Amino acid sequence: MLNDPYQLGLLFILGAVWGSFANMLIIRLPAEENIAYPASKCDSCGEPLKWYHNIPLLSCVVLGAKCAFCKASFGWRHFWVELLSALIFVSVFYHFGVSWIALEYTLFVWGLLVVSVIDLDHRIIPDSFSLGGIVIGLLGAYFNPEREFFDALMGFLVGGGFLFLIAYLYLIIRKIDGMGGGDIKLLGWMGSMLGLKSVFFIIFVSSVLGSVAGVFAMIKSKDGLKASIPFGPYLAAAGVLYMFFGQELLSWYLNLFFPWLQPS
Repeated sequence: MLNDPYQLGLLFILGAVWGSFANMLIIRLPAEENIAYPASKCDSCGEPLKWYHNIPLLSCVVLGAKCAFCKASFGWRHFWVELLSALIFVSVFYHFGVSWIALEYTLFVWGLLVVSVIDLDHRIIPDSFSLGGIVIGLLGAYFNPEREFFDALMGFLVGGGFLFLIAYLYLIIRKIDGMGGGDIKLLGWMGSMLGLKSVFFIIFVSSVLGSVAGVFAMIKSKDGLKASIPFGPYLAAAGVLYMFFGQELLSWYLNLFFPWLQPS
């Protein structure tokens, strides 16, 4: 574990900066806008923001989540995304220590944060993240001695293949699309990063989380079984849970229900 407070503080600042970058991607990727140009501006008045209006976390607090020029509210989500990004950097390196796998996992969870918010807003998962993540996940497993390439490859194939089969069967039975292709590619990406065992854990836990959320969505919208929810955030939450505690949870589960499967 990394427990040096100065290093963790630097990671917090770096994570907050990446959180500011995440906010930009969350807005521009679904709109298919250039992520490098133009500079950030107010969505209400169009005034370009000064550099000191973009200081992660601090600017949002000082401005009260409002434009410095027209005082239009841009909401507090920018703050929460930056804070979550900062906590991702700190928690991953704290848990896994200074290592290549910590770097891989940090960028992985940060990417899950971006695609989860985009999925909540637009019901899409950008291919630039999921397909790019699959390539990076497999390459990382090939070069990183802390991970196994075959395990990553099987995680990708089984993860993406399982959801593809479920979506195909649902289409045959119900004659409608029940799961977007983005979710299929997302689970393939997660399998390439976390390995084969993670796929079964992620499917089970995300299904439970999604089912609970679906019940609340049906009650709130009064659309019954026609109510839809974005599934990406629940896949992401299950993946992060596995990354941090998966081995412990699997051991607890096997000890409880299948103790003979555990090595003596």
